[in-house]
Amino acid sequence: MKTVILAGGQGTRIPEYTKKIPKPMIKVAGAPLLTHIMKFYQSYGFNEFIIAVGYKGHIIKNYYKNSKEFKNLKVVDTGNHTMTGGRILRLKKLFSINENFFLTYGDGLSNVNLKKLLNFHIKSKKIATLTAVHPPVRFGELKIRKNNVLKFEEKPESISTWINGGFFVLNYKIFKSIRNDQTNFEKSSLELLSKKKNLAAFKHNGFWKCMDNLGDKNFLEKLFKQKTI
Repeated sequence: MKTVILAGGQGTRIPEYTKKIPKPMIKVAGAPLLTHIMKFYQSYGFNEFIIAVGYKGHIIKNYYKNSKEFKNLKVVDTGNHTMTGGRILRLKKLFSINENFFLTYGDGLSNVNLKKLLNFHIKSKKIATLTAVHPPVRFGELKIRKNNVLKFEEKPESISTWINGGFFVLNYKIFKSIRNDQTNFEKSSLELLSKKKNLAAFKHNGFWKCMDNLGDKNFLEKLFKQKTI
């Protein structure tokens, strides 16, 4: 089963690195984030990858050109200014009618059970399934009683809210919801599928982290050092 990884954005929130390389190529624990993502899929037996590149895509292409780790890998140039939906649409010719495939972003890590996710998608009979995760709270939380701090928790996860954590399973029919290069997959396609009751959510309560900025990168480095991921 094919796995599409979106790796074409400019990563403007972490310019310390992205002035020179694409965000998915930022190294964490000695390897590009993109490598960690592909190894995760491989651990479930999914070995066929399609990387949709754009901004500085030649760096990704050259890095994996003669890869012995990832032998079944295609790097596809989907344009420098293409939106997420447009990048997916440009890959349409690589899939057959009614085929299911994985899709994820090139800047997120998780320990979601991919086989359970796939089975959930198949049983749901929806066009798309996303992995729903709890977002981290931006600031620490305090529990106060009579001016005394009873509990201090630094940036906990919000257990009352779900967000899109990526790690999708999509059916070929997804291409019907994408108009052109400028289609935003999240704001256009997913909203449309939701209205038509064709979008399922696989709830994941385990580890999930998106690398948006330098603080996120440092946090991931710490987790790898502690061997907690």
